Amino acid sequence: MRPVTLLQEAALPALQTPQIVGVALLYFLVVAAIGVWATRRTRSAKDFFVAGSGVGIWTLAIAAMAATLSGFAFIGGPGLVYSLGFGAVFLVLPASLTNTLGAWVLAKRMRLLGEVRGLITVPDAIGARFRSPAAQGLSAVAILVATVGYMATNVLALGLVIDAIFGIGLTPGIWIGTAITLGYSVSGGIMAGVYTDLFQGSLMALASVLVFVFTLQVGGGALAMTDAIAAVDAAWLAPWGKLPALAALSFFFVFGIGSLGQPHVVHKFYMLRDPRRLRWYPLIMTVALGVTLLLYVGVGFAVRALVAGGRLAALASPDDATPAFLLHFTPVLLAGLVFSGVAAAIMSTVNSFMSIGAAALTHDLPRAIGRPIANELRWGRIFTVLLSLAAALVAQASGTLVAFLGIFGWGLFASTLVPALAIGLNWDGATREGAIASIMTGLVLTLGCESLGYLKLLTLPAGVTVSGLALLASLVAFLGVSWLTRARAAQQLDPDIRLVMEV
Repeated sequence: MRPVTLLQEAALPALQTPQIVGVALLYFLVVAAIGVWATRRTRSAKDFFVAGSGVGIWTLAIAAMAATLSGFAFIGGPGLVYSLGFGAVFLVLPASLTNTLGAWVLAKRMRLLGEVRGLITVPDAIGARFRSPAAQGLSAVAILVATVGYMATNVLALGLVIDAIFGIGLTPGIWIGTAITLGYSVSGGIMAGVYTDLFQGSLMALASVLVFVFTLQVGGGALAMTDAIAAVDAAWLAPWGKLPALAALSFFFVFGIGSLGQPHVVHKFYMLRDPRRLRWYPLIMTVALGVTLLLYVGVGFAVRALVAGGRLAALASPDDATPAFLLHFTPVLLAGLVFSGVAAAIMSTVNSFMSIGAAALTHDLPRAIGRPIANELRWGRIFTVLLSLAAALVAQASGTLVAFLGIFGWGLFASTLVPALAIGLNWDGATREGAIASIMTGLVLTLGCESLGYLKLLTLPAGVTVSGLALLASLVAFLGVSWLTRARAAQQLDPDIRLVMEV
């Protein structure tokens, strides 16, 4: 079974009402204002890529939450719950664990490395840890490949939402969404993105709580909804839902451990103003995610109960779960708030990937080949534009191509970055050779197996995911090769990096 994509290529139901359009326009005006404010404060490459390392812990946590969830929490996620039952919860169940792990094994070290070495990217940290331009360059390649796919998938989703709200067609929706996101990203960089994320994340959380209250009211409470579903589909309520047990556990593994290698989240650790505040990060991030994911679970659960009870027609597509519930059972202004939240969440993720993709092209790859770029701020803006145009063009391609490009993003990040980054910054026995072997293993397995699956030349056993298999193989390669080359570990670790690891 393949990992889920953000949104399918099918159009959403039409949402063109004056109230929804008005809320969406107001949202875009707020985003524009934040972009103008951030542009005035972006004067260097450090400002552009890491917000000048001046972000507070609350802003950091809410921005990380917004970038993590994207539009999936509002559209794709409820659709998964509707179709798969409790098995879909295994994608989000490890949230509290991963937030704690992120703060414990990565956040402090990433922030201190930024201070000690002036690092601004995730591949920077890998290159410095292993004293290896090759490892830095390979990790940048992995990030760039996955970023294009992720951006294309998100831009397509943004086009679908804009078309649903304004009724202008998918292609204009894609380009308008790209232009709005690009407008504040290319001028204000990640600083504009982070503070837009703060606004977007707050909007997502508010909308989620309000919708969850309506799901309980409309469904008659959790017990009544459970009884309605059990009467027609008891398997939906099983511990694994409609998923094979192995698939549910694979999702838990990949989305749990794999989160430590998601650069659009990990990169934000460089931005923190005071690393001593990190002790609050797991609590703030977990509560923010928990509140926002109320809609993910609540809408999927309620719509399944409403369909089972005959109060709502069966959905043509699982992705219609949120639009169908909002349009039939909530006030129109709340629907406008939620769909603005969907657009907000997608734009948040696109902005994050614009930044890390531009950094890979502007900063990491040139340094890996020994040809650093002099004016990284100017070229960062140029590459942001070029990446965005490429993503928008790909988003207009066939739906299957866009879905394919989006499928392997999370798994590719996890299998290429988790061992070298999360383990490498915490184990002085890790070696350069182990890091390169794990990155290459993740790249080859993820791209190879996903491509063969796309061409229908490879079928994995039921419940086995490419992302889970690639992450496991990458971990084995990292540990195994590091053990075989352990005699070189001490000489590959610089004194200042060792000191950071021991803090």
